Amino acid sequence: MKHSVTEVVLQNGARGLLLHIPDATVMTYEMNFRAGEYLVSKEKWEAPHIMEHVLLGANELIPKARHFQAEFEKNGAYCNASTGTYDITYEAECADFEWDRILGLLMIAITKPLFLQDEFEAEFGNVREELTARSNNHFRHLSLALREAYGFAVLTDQKRLLMMKNVGLEDIRKHYSGTHTTSNMRFVIAGQLPPARRKVIRQLLGATELPKGDDRLELPHEVPQKLSSPLYIPNNMVENLYFYIDTFMSRRMRDPESDALSLINTMLTETLYSRILGSAREQGLVYSMSSGFGQTRDNSNWWFGAQVMPKNAPKLFNIILKELHAVFDGDIDDEDVTAAKQYALGRYQRSGQTAGGTAAGYSYRYFFDDVIDDYYKVPERIRAVSKNRIITIAQSMFEENIWGMGALGNAGEPVVSKLYNKLGPLWKV
Repeated sequence: MKHSVTEVVLQNGARGLLLHIPDATVMTYEMNFRAGEYLVSKEKWEAPHIMEHVLLGANELIPKARHFQAEFEKNGAYCNASTGTYDITYEAECADFEWDRILGLLMIAITKPLFLQDEFEAEFGNVREELTARSNNHFRHLSLALREAYGFAVLTDQKRLLMMKNVGLEDIRKHYSGTHTTSNMRFVIAGQLPPARRKVIRQLLGATELPKGDDRLELPHEVPQKLSSPLYIPNNMVENLYFYIDTFMSRRMRDPESDALSLINTMLTETLYSRILGSAREQGLVYSMSSGFGQTRDNSNWWFGAQVMPKNAPKLFNIILKELHAVFDGDIDDEDVTAAKQYALGRYQRSGQTAGGTAAGYSYRYFFDDVIDDYYKVPERIRAVSKNRIITIAQSMFEENIWGMGALGNAGEPVVSKLYNKLGPLWKV
């Protein structure tokens, strides 16, 4: 959607983006605090998550969770929150006509929670149910187990369930007081934002009744370690083989590099005619396959993953090796690069059709490192990706020999070890 961006830096230390979307009929809010699990000990790992659940409940204005939710949602508004390793984000969306009422209620919830014992006990049970449901997701289980093995600040849902008993009401109160400060707060607000409305928002957020704190809390230093053998999670109930392949680079990518890596992902796995997935489907080997990349404070990660029948896995891995070596060798058709750019441009245009989609284009990067991506320059960045840039970043992601593979299923360790050994030559480019 057509929009303009203004960064707001308040005297209380809070800062954020106001996205003025003249044609919007809704307002969307994202309030972020650096308050994730990395800030607590493993014994108290679930404290941030349970705290987030209880916070959107009873508060000084409406001292009962159900009544607060009824008031919040009575005109169709939506609110939710999410907890991750690094952050907690509170979000809301509402019709334009009640933008100020909803923003006020959201800030009351964030700044004036009561943290009642009975609501803590109820949400404790709800979090247990949530984690139990998540633990049935085999991809999630494998991904978390792998990241823990590499040395990142994560725990599997299975371990989190065991740790929950260590968290009490005082733990969430302590975590709240140590993280919910204005200087640790970032926000992205999108919708119709004429000058008068911006002034009200600035005044409301500038008067937020939270302590100022010292500064934005720092992200952790995480250094991934190469796995000397594959991580295998046996599960006799799973007939096919879930797998992930990871490779790491000991620095964050620059924007042109991440643009190029995003494009090669499209060429390799994102469409039914892509080089890996398309070839595998032509041979009846796999239904779907994904690849992607992520970055932490100190490193970059490129991954590939799928679920495949064990008998088909060797042929699928042969295709992966063949196509990655082709990229390393520069065996990329100009027509494939052009087609991937057109696909990326179309995806970009689809992503910003709503106020929420437009906000999402800014919030991840802004919450991570206070960088404001220029949304309107994305097409220019996509068109600037060259064949040489694709080859260089692909090779760079394999140069440091920091990698690993994980698998889940009932194929057995010998099968997984053979697949792992098959991959080894990729890191000898």
